[in-house]
Amino acid sequence: MLSCRNLIGRLLLGRPASTVARSLAPGYVEIREENGGPHVLKYPQIWLRDNCQCPDCFHAATRARKSHWERGPFNIEVSKLHYNREQQKLEVTWQDEHKSSYDIAWLRERDFGEAARRRYLNEVYKPPPQLWGKTDFPAMRREFDYQDVLQQDKVLRAWLEALAVQGFAILKEAPDDINVARKLAERIGYIKRTTYGDVFEVKSKPNAGNYAYLMTPLPLHTDMPYYEYKAGINILHTLVQSESSGGANTLTDGFNVAAALKQHHPQDFEVLRTVPVNWFDIGHDGDAGKPFHSLWRAPVICLDVDGQYARINQNTTKRDSRFTVPLDRAMAWYEAYNKFLSLAQSEAVEFKTQAGDVFVFNNLRMLHGRTAYEDAPGNKRHLVGAYVDWDIIYSRLRTLKFPNAKD
Repeated sequence: MLSCRNLIGRLLLGRPASTVARSLAPGYVEIREENGGPHVLKYPQIWLRDNCQCPDCFHAATRARKSHWERGPFNIEVSKLHYNREQQKLEVTWQDEHKSSYDIAWLRERDFGEAARRRYLNEVYKPPPQLWGKTDFPAMRREFDYQDVLQQDKVLRAWLEALAVQGFAILKEAPDDINVARKLAERIGYIKRTTYGDVFEVKSKPNAGNYAYLMTPLPLHTDMPYYEYKAGINILHTLVQSESSGGANTLTDGFNVAAALKQHHPQDFEVLRTVPVNWFDIGHDGDAGKPFHSLWRAPVICLDVDGQYARINQNTTKRDSRFTVPLDRAMAWYEAYNKFLSLAQSEAVEFKTQAGDVFVFNNLRMLHGRTAYEDAPGNKRHLVGAYVDWDIIYSRLRTLKFPNAKD
């Protein structure tokens, strides 16, 4: 029986069933596994109670807690610990006589140690990106057969992993069908509808409402920086490619550019990480003619809660002339922005897709563009595109990697 306050319970697994505990530090339970070498699992008592798996506390069918935190067990401590060797469970009795049990395998997966945390973030949360520069491009380029992606889950998974890790991929042998981009989006999950529709056409248009619909060079950019929930991937299916010398794709890894800027120009990196820019788009929906006025303020370089690169915003054609920052910060921003774009241009690669190719890339990471081209009466460059959000992509990737996951 264990009745002391603020204990660590220490269980010695792999030895004759016994439980010892002593007051090493307040509020924790420690499990020491001896099989295969000592390994210590350590958990806050409050975490164990918060994650009690009994039917009164946890609704297994919906994988949800049933308890209300306002009636929570914040001040209730462990009274007794026992390791059930036969069932491989940690059994806990609390001071209020509530009983909890936890599979040791379940606890190992939730180990607070560095290795377990890193494994979960890299294997389940998001695969870490592999940054690349111009000379790395041939090794980074991944190609997949369009029909294989549609028909084989293992190829779908490999394609999605390439988009997450390398940031782009090319699908080959797509049919002459305007629904290719839509079919790929729906193969992943759900298409993202924007003010340009659920699918969009990229071709020269009279009275173009978007700079991309001109035949002039399209500078390196990301799509829709003016959206708070920016499109995740861009799916571009080449139906007709220009027979002129132009119309080639340009591409740069924006995360790699940001990393290079941080290494060589750290002060400029901080400016682009902290100074917000007004990104905007004003026009009319092509389908219904509804007017829109999109506006989002965010820096060029965005980091996530772990300090990793999360999003690059860059689109010269969609950067508002209203720069709502103090005057002294504007000049510093332009100097840093110039360095960023110079690095991006120096690392840009160029290639030209052909009819039947589908170029897909991470729109939060990759800067893409196009060289100028000329349409001819019998040859008009024509692409069809669609977007999918990364929330949908990562969800699909996890279901492919862990088809039997319970939680």
